[in-house]
Amino acid sequence: MKKFLLATLMLFGFSTVANSAGVNIGVTLNGGAFEVDGASEVFSGSHVSNGSSTTVNKNADSDEAQGAFAFGSVFAEVRINDLISLGVDYVPTSLDSETTENVQIDTGATPSNSDDTSRTNTVAVSFEDLTTAYVMLNATENLYIKVGLMEVEAITKENLATGGSYGDATLEGISAGFGYNGDLANDMFFRLEANYMDFDGAEKTNSNDANKKIKVDGITGFGGKISVGRSF
Repeated sequence: MKKFLLATLMLFGFSTVANSAGVNIGVTLNGGAFEVDGASEVFSGSHVSNGSSTTVNKNADSDEAQGAFAFGSVFAEVRINDLISLGVDYVPTSLDSETTENVQIDTGATPSNSDDTSRTNTVAVSFEDLTTAYVMLNATENLYIKVGLMEVEAITKENLATGGSYGDATLEGISAGFGYNGDLANDMFFRLEANYMDFDGAEKTNSNDANKKIKVDGITGFGGKISVGRSF
């Protein structure tokens, strides 16, 4: 998260130089759905859980996964002028995926039911420190568009009967949205926003076997946000 901390310092430092029009702070409720594309395991050559005389068959329903999400976040913005604001949004809680189970069958050189060995692997992922640095442009008095850069730590929690483990990964992505900003009393405001997220993929190598890898081609999401904040 070092680059996001640096971006935050630069953002508020720039605001001082530019004589910003003020600061907004607030909280957001996020909700929507996401899709993980191209999730797969890649075996190359002989590996620890598969000797040269055997092959491994995977039981997998699909290389895609979908799910819903709901979480809260906090944000702070610097209003450069009436048209442009720079902001940082941070999710203080972890987002946990469901546990996925994968059954692998080690089949002997001369296949028979008595020679088959079943191995069950379970994997779950926690997404932590989801941070977005963004630019918000006011198209009209109430309507705005927003684009941002995102970063999140993907913490793997696996129990692999086939041995080893896969390390954590830092995922980077982009976000885009548009919304409505309305005024409330006492310098308060509310926002309704629709947004899109697109994270890059990642590939990790098994700590116990360089010939065994997992990879995800990418993560995309669509959702909505409800925010309440105050201007200073």
